Amino acid sequence: MDVMKKRGSREAMPYDAAEFLETDEDVAAYLNAVLEDGDPALLSAALGDIARARGMTRLARETGITRDGLYKALSPTGNPSFVTVQKVIRALGCKIDVKPTVA
Repeated sequence: MDVMKKRGSREAMPYDAAEFLETDEDVAAYLNAVLEDGDPALLSAALGDIARARGMTRLARETGITRDGLYKALSPTGNPSFVTVQKVIRALGCKIDVKPTVA
C-alpha cells in the first residue's frame, strides 16, 4: 500500500517496541514491566523485541544460540527454556533480581 494513502486512512501503523528500546534503561524498564505481568509468552516476545533492537546476529554470537533458534524461541509463540532466557538476559547486560512479595 502506498505510504501516502496509508497516512490518510484510519488504519493503524504496526507498533514495534524494538524501535523505542534505545538505552539500557529502556531495556531494563521494559523487562521489569513484562516480568511484573507474569506472562511467559509476553516475556518471550519482549526478549525478541529487545534482541531485534540490539541485533539478533550479535546476540546469537554472545549467547551461543543460532540466529534462527533465537528467532524461534523469542517469537510471540516461542517457548524458550529458562537457560535460553538466562543467556539472553545476561548477553543484554541485565540480570534477574528476585525480591520477596509484600502481602
